[in-house]
Amino acid sequence: MSGTELAVLNLSGTELAVLYLVAAVLFILSLGGLSNQETARRGNICGIVGMTIALVGTLLHPHVESYWLIGPAILAGAVIGAILAIRVVMTAMPQLVAMLHSFVGLAAVLVGIASYLSPDESVTSGGRAAIMVHEIEIWVGVAVGAITFTGSVIAWGKLRGSISGSPLLLPGRHAINLVMVVAVVVMAFPFVSGEPVHDPMGLTYLLIMTAITFVLGIHLVMAIGGADMPVVVSLLNSYSGWAAAAAGFMLSNDLLIVTGALVGSSGAILSYIMCRAMNRSILNVAFGGFGTGDSTPVEGGEEVQGEAHPIEAAAVCDLLKASKEVIIVPGYGLAVARAQHLVNEMANKLREDGIKVRYAIHPVAGRLPGHMNVLLAEAGVPYDIVLEMDEINADFKHTSVALVIGANDVANPSAETDATSPIYGMPVLKVWNAENVIVLKRSMASGYAGVQNPLFFLDNTHMLFGDAKDSIGQLVSGL
Repeated sequence: MSGTELAVLNLSGTELAVLYLVAAVLFILSLGGLSNQETARRGNICGIVGMTIALVGTLLHPHVESYWLIGPAILAGAVIGAILAIRVVMTAMPQLVAMLHSFVGLAAVLVGIASYLSPDESVTSGGRAAIMVHEIEIWVGVAVGAITFTGSVIAWGKLRGSISGSPLLLPGRHAINLVMVVAVVVMAFPFVSGEPVHDPMGLTYLLIMTAITFVLGIHLVMAIGGADMPVVVSLLNSYSGWAAAAAGFMLSNDLLIVTGALVGSSGAILSYIMCRAMNRSILNVAFGGFGTGDSTPVEGGEEVQGEAHPIEAAAVCDLLKASKEVIIVPGYGLAVARAQHLVNEMANKLREDGIKVRYAIHPVAGRLPGHMNVLLAEAGVPYDIVLEMDEINADFKHTSVALVIGANDVANPSAETDATSPIYGMPVLKVWNAENVIVLKRSMASGYAGVQNPLFFLDNTHMLFGDAKDSIGQLVSGL
């Protein structure tokens, strides 16, 4: 069949609405499933089925007249997506997510410009009021999409290491942002009040605004330090949702509006939860510039003094064997070393010997919301022994050994004891309350936030230096 012949398969408006409704329900079920580890697989399946229905429904839309362009584009996207999904490692997952957010933002920008150049007949026939509403949708959609696009690209570069994790704090940066926002708002008035269709001046305003918001997205994320990148990724996820919702308004696509609103609101809620876990506000994260991303201490905070206590793997094995309860605290260092499978093997050996083993997860551990949970699930760690910070913090005082693997900032006592520390007030895992603390690190360097950790010098803390995978391998052999 030719593309034109395939067009006879187009659905009626009612049939398409039913398909979109089913897809929307599946997306809601998907989000509900993803909120819990035990139901995450079911949530993924619901999302896949919902997106398949949405894609099929869109291909059968009455306005689709040919498939000779759509078909190759879908095939190319499917191949590229499959290759990326197969090749990506867990440590690269945050930058992959950031890159995917940028695609959503760019799509919103392109849809907005195309919708202005070739408005739908229902818009042009609806009178000046309908056209003005459509132009406002375009303006907002392109602005949000542009910020999402360039902001996500910068986030991808920072997470990948191509761009320094240090915040770019230009003099008067807040005033610069304010000027750009005001310019976007002011230009919206002549854009909306101009000629309704194919106005060259209106297109000029739209392109200038797009360039300004591109710069705004770059500047906003460049001013955010590496320690805040988990929250930034979550915020960009929210932005991408609102950009998709805006594209839905521009295209009069109800499913895109619903889907975008779901992603946008869930991303905003997750960002709020993560900020609360860091004892900070979203505005403070977006404009504060905290987190150097370097391995040197940031200004502020008391100078940490003391002597570290190195320990050998054999001695750690003796401590573990004599323990009644062990809590494992995974961090980004565990992901970098890809040691999650060995950690699970070690935990299984301890559990076989009657030792109680659990995992403690901080909300902002890693570079992505839920990063550590996914990492442990990949290794087959049982869900019921993986506990969030609030669920397990009080249990450290009854724990024989707290095994901190590649985590730093989320287990820093300065958050409670040093009022001059940049992370003061941030809820942390109170590992120092355990009888023995074993910290697995390559060196004494500070963590991703660039803040020194006095935990390393406490009397009940011992440092097992080396690559986490090699160190855990020695523990497994010793056990």
